[in-house]
Amino acid sequence: MSTLKFPFVTEKAMVLLENENKLQFMVSNKATKKDIKRELEKVFDQKVKRVHTLMTMHGEKKAIVSFENDKAAEEILSRLGIM
Repeated sequence: MSTLKFPFVTEKAMVLLENENKLQFMVSNKATKKDIKRELEKVFDQKVKRVHTLMTMHGEKKAIVSFENDKAAEEILSRLGIM
């Protein structure tokens, strides 16, 4: 079972990307911060600095991820074809 579901891209998420080099992903409700970090580092080959998780009002889990490389978030979104 995959931990990551899909990147969460909104205007607010784009501001976080531009100002703080952070990406948001919807993740499995059972995923731990370690699971999320491990999968992101494996899939995108970028070092994760920090993972913050929260539950949305719809009962879904969202992860806000910051990366060690200043350009990692932009690179990941461009690889996914979002930017």
